[in-house]
Amino acid sequence: MISANNVTLRIGKKALFEDVNIKFTEGNCYGLIGANGAGKSTFLKILSGQLDTTTGDIVITPGQRLSFLEQDHFKYDDYQVMDVVIMGNQRLYDIMKEKDAIYAKEDFSDEDGIRASELEGEFAELDGWEAESNAAMLLNGLGIDPSIHYATMRDLNGNEKVKVLLAKALFGNPDILLLDEPTNHLDLDAISWLEDFLIDFENTVIVVSHDRYFLNKVCTHTADIDYGKIQLYAGNYDFWYESSQLLVKQMKEANKKKEEKIKELQEFISRFSANASKSKQATSRKRALEKIELDDIKPSSRKYPYIDFRPEREIGNEVLSVENLTKSINGELVLDHLTFTVNHDDKIAFVGGNELAKTTFFKIITGEMEPDEGSYKWGITTSQAYFPKDSTAEFDNDLTITDWLMGYSPVKDVTYVRGFLGRMLFPGEDGVKKVRVLSGGEKVRCLLSKMMISASNVLILDEPTNHLDMESITALNNGLIKFPGVILFSSHDHQIVQTTANRIMEILPNGALIDKITTYDEYLASDEMARKRTVWTSSNDDEEADA
Repeated sequence: MISANNVTLRIGKKALFEDVNIKFTEGNCYGLIGANGAGKSTFLKILSGQLDTTTGDIVITPGQRLSFLEQDHFKYDDYQVMDVVIMGNQRLYDIMKEKDAIYAKEDFSDEDGIRASELEGEFAELDGWEAESNAAMLLNGLGIDPSIHYATMRDLNGNEKVKVLLAKALFGNPDILLLDEPTNHLDLDAISWLEDFLIDFENTVIVVSHDRYFLNKVCTHTADIDYGKIQLYAGNYDFWYESSQLLVKQMKEANKKKEEKIKELQEFISRFSANASKSKQATSRKRALEKIELDDIKPSSRKYPYIDFRPEREIGNEVLSVENLTKSINGELVLDHLTFTVNHDDKIAFVGGNELAKTTFFKIITGEMEPDEGSYKWGITTSQAYFPKDSTAEFDNDLTITDWLMGYSPVKDVTYVRGFLGRMLFPGEDGVKKVRVLSGGEKVRCLLSKMMISASNVLILDEPTNHLDMESITALNNGLIKFPGVILFSSHDHQIVQTTANRIMEILPNGALIDKITTYDEYLASDEMARKRTVWTSSNDDEEADA
């Protein structure tokens, strides 16, 4: 168990947390939620001991081991992948290194033998003989190829490093597990594996995530941070949302009844306070009036943008035709003769772990990249709005937010443009901020404003939820559901894929395509994924045999 007792954290004069009391018990998974800036990551750092409290303390059951997901992706660049994962149990790792050093001695003394014997005993108690196989299981589950299990961390790409650090946090069955955005940079297969791992995990988990489906799947409780307090709910994210909305509704209804009663009492007192025969009743009602207290309903600190994509013209029957589209990147075949037609009512989710293939395809159909072979053709009634995965170049200038969006607006009017910015939580004074200095979430909201103002009837989105908070993701989800045009998109947010897409496409590692008219959950439930992996493995084996 881990608990916070009267915890207060002040940053300058501002209290980020004040007199927080909460217990996290064994066998439960707690989703820690709150608006951006509410202090979710900060609270995890307090629990893990990385950050000191102003007052109050954190208490952990004696003898329990705490593990947390580290965010420094370069900290272990000089270590092997396998060693980094085993460092998740630092004591076990230290024993392994001390043992190796003793056995490597040429002049092995009696004292060395006694010490080695002690270490071997503790090594066995910590399940040391299974350490590498357990670490490999975690790495395999997260999609790290066995060929790099003993590679040096600096040789891995960013996504692979994230997965290794996550495996490190999960290693060794920690008693308390703290995870800050564990699904970031994970493909949907890895997220699904992590969901199953946490569902089966028997100890205490506290997790921060913007993935609503993930929280609903793994959490038994929800801890809501708002206005420096933490309110605990028994249930997952959807249960919290319904409960919190119901609570506010009930408080408003109770206040309405109280206000009606107050008005009734005030009218009686006003009419009969001077009437001698009614004076006792008037006095009695004055006392009753004094006892009525309205519930203090604090508005949530959460803010939801308003995302509404309204196409200027209706889309025709001819949308997009793709013919034998082929592309290699750095000698690797990424797209292999893709051929398909997009229909006027399609909402297509591109899924699977081949991130490069999805981004390459989007870049080709938006004109940012040329194919090696094949062609594509947009229908004459279509207009496209594109959300790129990497928008660095888009904001590499000194324009203000207003001037930046004005450049894409068909109506060159400041009031018109600021209306779109206001919907995306950029009030009037924010319009003069330079786009260069915006946060990741602010840049995403700018790009979504650009897509809305274009009034296009085809939306192309490559991982739009990266950097967004839960409220913005919910608003985007609702906007995509309502959109009457065509959508081609990729997303790691399961709920967005499930509620938006009516057609699923997956580009396999060999560049081939699986194309199914179905929902995402139905696609996952089918045996298609198992079959395609069998086909892919068999084709690889055949190629190796031919070689």
